[in-house]
Amino acid sequence: MNSIHFQQVLPQVFANRDTITSGIWHQDITFQKGKSYLIEAASGTGKSSLCSYIYGYRNDYQGIINFNERNIRSLSVKEWIDIRKLSLSMLFQELRIFPELTALENVLLKNRLTNYKRKKDILTLFEAFGISDKLNEKAGQLSYGQQQRMALIRCLCQPFDFILLDEPISHLDEENNTIMGRLLIEEANRQGAGIIVTSIGKHLNLEYDYTFTL
Repeated sequence: MNSIHFQQVLPQVFANRDTITSGIWHQDITFQKGKSYLIEAASGTGKSSLCSYIYGYRNDYQGIINFNERNIRSLSVKEWIDIRKLSLSMLFQELRIFPELTALENVLLKNRLTNYKRKKDILTLFEAFGISDKLNEKAGQLSYGQQQRMALIRCLCQPFDFILLDEPISHLDEENNTIMGRLLIEEANRQGAGIIVTSIGKHLNLEYDYTFTL
């Protein structure tokens, strides 16, 4: 996948508003593979909805979203499975971890679907994030910041053309913000992938190619 093209996209919940002032909604916007994007948003402006539309588990919007100029509403279930396995990775704002599994089990569960990372590379990521001592702890017992770091490691355990990160550093300090940015850039550069980050104020430390206000 080389591009994600928004054509006059608008959440249906906003359809009755008289005016919409946005750099994304009701615009013609193309996200290109290999570029990094920051989407700044106030709460309630549709930040998580945007990620949900791209990832394909919500379709309550007007307009058209294209992957490589194909309308995503025409994609079959099998095509969506392949896209989420090979082309799109997503760090959800609510993380969607399995609290009863250990931190390592959460990551390995994803990696077994793709066989993308070697176990020793996964352990190296835990070490880089300073949570190697949490490998065998239940994910639900970790702090939210530790869960965010673990969830990013899980996101990196697959091929992707684009990675979506919805408020990825809300519970991270500056040091871990920097580490997350570095690990993300390293993997994205390795894959030639695009990065789309949403924020309501605290930004992931990256050099963005484009910044939009939602």
